[in-house]
Amino acid sequence: MAASVREKQTVALKRMLNFNAPPLKNTAAEPVWKVLIYDRFGQDIISPLLSVKELRDMGITLHLLLHSDRDPIPDVPAIYFVMPTEENIDRICQDLRNQLYESYYLNFISAISRSKLEDIASAALAANAVSLVTKVFDQYLNFITLEDDMFILCHQNKELISYHAINRPDIQDTDMEAIMDTIVDSLFCFFVTLGAVPIIRCPRGNAAEMVAVKLDKKLRENLRDARNSLFTGDSMAPGQFSFQRPLFVLADRNVDMATPLHHTWTYQALIHDVLDFHLNRVMMEEGAGAEPSPAGARPKKKSRKTYDLTVADKFWQKHKGSPFPEVAESVQEELDTYRAQEDEVKRLKSIMGLEGEDEGAISMLSDNTAKLTSAVSSLPELLEKKRLIDLHTNVATAVLDHIKTRKLDVYFEYEEKLMSKSTLDKSLMDIIGDPDAGTPEDKMRLFLIYYITAQQAPSESDLEQYKKALTDTGCDLSPLNYIKQWKAFTKMAATPANYGNSGVKPMGLFSRVMNTGSQFVMEGVKNLVLKQHETDDYRYFDPKMLRGSESSIPRNKNPFQEAIVFVVGGGNYIEYQNLVDYAKAKQGKKVVYGCSELFNAAQFMKQLSQLGQK
Repeated sequence: MAASVREKQTVALKRMLNFNAPPLKNTAAEPVWKVLIYDRFGQDIISPLLSVKELRDMGITLHLLLHSDRDPIPDVPAIYFVMPTEENIDRICQDLRNQLYESYYLNFISAISRSKLEDIASAALAANAVSLVTKVFDQYLNFITLEDDMFILCHQNKELISYHAINRPDIQDTDMEAIMDTIVDSLFCFFVTLGAVPIIRCPRGNAAEMVAVKLDKKLRENLRDARNSLFTGDSMAPGQFSFQRPLFVLADRNVDMATPLHHTWTYQALIHDVLDFHLNRVMMEEGAGAEPSPAGARPKKKSRKTYDLTVADKFWQKHKGSPFPEVAESVQEELDTYRAQEDEVKRLKSIMGLEGEDEGAISMLSDNTAKLTSAVSSLPELLEKKRLIDLHTNVATAVLDHIKTRKLDVYFEYEEKLMSKSTLDKSLMDIIGDPDAGTPEDKMRLFLIYYITAQQAPSESDLEQYKKALTDTGCDLSPLNYIKQWKAFTKMAATPANYGNSGVKPMGLFSRVMNTGSQFVMEGVKNLVLKQHETDDYRYFDPKMLRGSESSIPRNKNPFQEAIVFVVGGGNYIEYQNLVDYAKAKQGKKVVYGCSELFNAAQFMKQLSQLGQK
């Protein structure tokens, strides 16, 4: 299996942190001590991939934000990892004038323009620091990898390329160009890091098509300049087909608006829906659900706790896509097995004369007896296991609190039925009117899904009744205003997701995979799984073909082995999970999911609400 995007991006970062030379295999050599200066973009790219300990192992003693107050450390080299923005360049020039570091390795997340390079050069000249600027690199790392098979374009300033930004009614052409260029710049970086030139497919007539056209052009221009092409490692001659090339499918958020609002039932998607979960890190208030403090006592200050859900966490890797009840069961099982080993921990601690000692002291011990050696080697492993069990116990308990207090299981089941056109066992009004079921936002999400998936829009009088019921429970109706416009518009364009009348159970854009005979059908976007007779309404681009015309293209008849599905306008963990399940069912296929921004339902609703107020 080819290296995943995550591995490739991590290798690129490690290389950069080693002054752009491949890291030494020989770990006995002491790393060179250095400081890392990044901006918020750089921080977001590094944090899901490298832990503080890994940075330290690579000789990074300090990592500081570019725009913070930094003291000079004159005898240490500095590695910069920043976007080539105006203010970042100014600040780097200021650092050169203030002679903060011994030498400067400037790494730009995205390619830096000639004029900005000249600004740095003249600042270095003026500061008499030309010899100190050791290297300047374009890293082409302007995207964030969250999983082996999932990436997003940005976390900072994501509102600049959000669903709201793309779909504003008053958007100017120049703004739209700028948004598309930003998206294409990141996708270009993604393919440079992947080291592959994709074959691009997209539907017609929406933002996804604009991205496809621009990306094709940018890849083509880079390939044309053979001397400086970033894909020269590519063994293929131009215009030749290789089945190894990935298929890049661009989808547009407007094709399926129901899935991002859907209440979910899998662990990772639930955490993202109900807790504060960003870039693989959960932030929780400790003791939020604890008993109230006695009357008159000063309320306890809630401390915030953060948990990193990493690739090294085996429990997480195994269960992030599991239905929540299974997760709760597995946490309990893990806890039981650990309790059985707890006595062993106590015994080991007593052998080591460490009762009541903290874990830090344990790792300091030198092992002088065989007995001690085995104790020393198995104790850290057990303690790490305990840490992970505690983490998942706390996170799962917090999720469970939300499920219970908001009756999220009721919402999940009802929405599944709406989206698959099954018979409903209770009326929508009952749920909206139930004061114990969910927050106003939960009710609004449910109603929007009903409205989006309805074959026949509710009559004006019915709609008024629903609106009144929703307003009575405290709902903000502006998302509905927008969805009404959206629905009217998609009727005109006649390409909305096919909910319900295609004879298969639709559940969103990539939807759950239905096994009809042996033939897998994807609903929503049926064209996602490209069949031999490829659908004509999907455009086809091959940046390696010398000619640009689409009609004279010899179709690549090899079914894809690797596909990347990317949603312009934002995506979520439900879709990611559906895609992972799909790839599992199709053994041997590798599918990567990407989106311009990752939002949960609350964040998506907020954008719909802003659009509905216009």
